[in-house]
Amino acid sequence: MKLRILFCLFALAATAIAQPIDPEKLNTMIEALTRLGPEAVNANPKLKEALGKVLAATRGTPQFVQLVQQFQVADQNAGLIEVAVKNPADESGVTALRLVLASNNSAALTAALSGQNPTNATKLVEALGNTGAKQLPALLLPLVPDTKRDAGLRKQAVRALARTQDGASGLLQLAREDKLPADVKFTATTELNAVRWPDLKAEAAKLLPPPPGQGDKALPPVAELLAMKGDPKRGAEVFSRETVGCAKCHVVNGQGLDFGPALSEIGTKLGKDAILESILDPSAGISFGFEAWSVETKAGEEVFGLIVSETGEELSVKTVGGAVTKLKKADVARRQQSKISIMPTGLQQTMTTQELADLLEYLTTLKKK
Repeated sequence: MKLRILFCLFALAATAIAQPIDPEKLNTMIEALTRLGPEAVNANPKLKEALGKVLAATRGTPQFVQLVQQFQVADQNAGLIEVAVKNPADESGVTALRLVLASNNSAALTAALSGQNPTNATKLVEALGNTGAKQLPALLLPLVPDTKRDAGLRKQAVRALARTQDGASGLLQLAREDKLPADVKFTATTELNAVRWPDLKAEAAKLLPPPPGQGDKALPPVAELLAMKGDPKRGAEVFSRETVGCAKCHVVNGQGLDFGPALSEIGTKLGKDAILESILDPSAGISFGFEAWSVETKAGEEVFGLIVSETGEELSVKTVGGAVTKLKKADVARRQQSKISIMPTGLQQTMTTQELADLLEYLTTLKKK
């Protein structure tokens, strides 16, 4: 039987050397190699060559990972990383990264994490988080405070790190040293207040307390808030309520004041989780063009708002409520961009938890028509 397999495999491999493997023959070659086993294949140059052809033909697929693992093939980290990026939450992607980490050669992994494609790097970080590997802090902690990197990538690094005890400890150390940038602090707060290690969870509650709800009662965990069923009709009423004040700064379908970003299509632009984050932590992601400025005049007056226009002689600042103040540049003593969003914090304290869920549901329905 083994001789028949060898003969079949050699015949297939001979035709494959000079041309791509026919898809119909590929499964036959995989089966034949599997039956022979790693010892026989690795001891025979022609069989190793056939295996190389099969690996090239299956690259980027779960089959590729299985073959690399079964036959203990070295120098396949780039191909394994491709699988991890395609399948960050699947067994194949997680297994692929465990093989990369076990190779003790992280050059390809480091290159992929520092590459110019933030989407792929973010998926790679997600897969890394699913491995629970001891190498996570060394690989991912440097990404978190690096504000030159994509915010989505750094938030995913926070989520991945919080899944291991050493990673969570590293994030808390960044918090102690005030090295957590504003745009990832909410994610760190959410993740670290939900870790399973009591001592770390207790420290997170002190360093990064979760945002309070109405009456200073603690809000439910973010995952629970996102899972709550909201009523968009009641959410529209909450949005327009005077005490909540959303309509004082945002326009929805022509209604409201034009101060902050228009929200008529917010449900198309942001996912439900990102909308919730912008409510609970407005400074985590300030939209371009809506950065707040503090402008101080030589007479000691201070104007705080959005710079809506600037000429060689004049500066126009729009303040909360929509009024525009025009200042002569010659009268300006100092201006400084604020790291804090002009949108007030604590908005969730003006409503019940259910009303927050209703508002969130309403905003997710505002989509491009």
